[in-house]
Amino acid sequence: MSRGSAAEQTASGIETLIARLRDEGVSEGRAEAERLIAEANARARAIMEAAEAEAAAKLAAARREIDAHRRAGQDALQAAARDTVLDLKEQLVRKLATDVEKTVGDAFRDESMLERMILQVVGRAREEAKVESSGEVRVLLPRSAVGLDELRRRPEELREGSLSHFVAGIAADMLREGVTFDRAEDAAEGLRIVLEDRGITLDLSDAAVASALMVHLQPRFRALLEGLVK
Repeated sequence: MSRGSAAEQTASGIETLIARLRDEGVSEGRAEAERLIAEANARARAIMEAAEAEAAAKLAAARREIDAHRRAGQDALQAAARDTVLDLKEQLVRKLATDVEKTVGDAFRDESMLERMILQVVGRAREEAKVESSGEVRVLLPRSAVGLDELRRRPEELREGSLSHFVAGIAADMLREGVTFDRAEDAAEGLRIVLEDRGITLDLSDAAVASALMVHLQPRFRALLEGLVK
């Protein structure tokens, strides 16, 4: 082999080696680039998935909080509505009680009605209690009625048609039947009948009668309200 041929072969081998190294370098670089790109893509997907999961979790938490606030608001509104209805019902019941008390009070200021009560109730109480002796039954008249002692001292006040005039007219007969009359110490209207020997008082004052009426009326009134105000 000539020296020229050897030099050409050497040069060719070097070029081949350079070309091979270049190809291998490019191939390795491409592989490394592809690996880096794949890792970056994987990292990006992981970041995106984590971000999406976090966003979904926050959204779910926000929805739960919104639902909780909505339920709390609805519960508060329902409680307020119930309280309002209950308060309205109580106001109506109190109004009924006030109206009953006023109606009974007005009725008991009607002296003609008190006269009928004295004749009917006192006579019946005396019969049922089997009163025989004087003073066993004491009738307490409203304080607004003029007392019998005052009438004896000031007969000019005995106005015909008044309760005092009526009582003065029947007092003597009832006294013989065991009934006496006196005046109540408080401002209640109506009558109280006291069975002295037995310690029993039949309270027919305006407050007692109104209270008894409310015991009867209130359950029916509340049942009516349940149908009207729910």
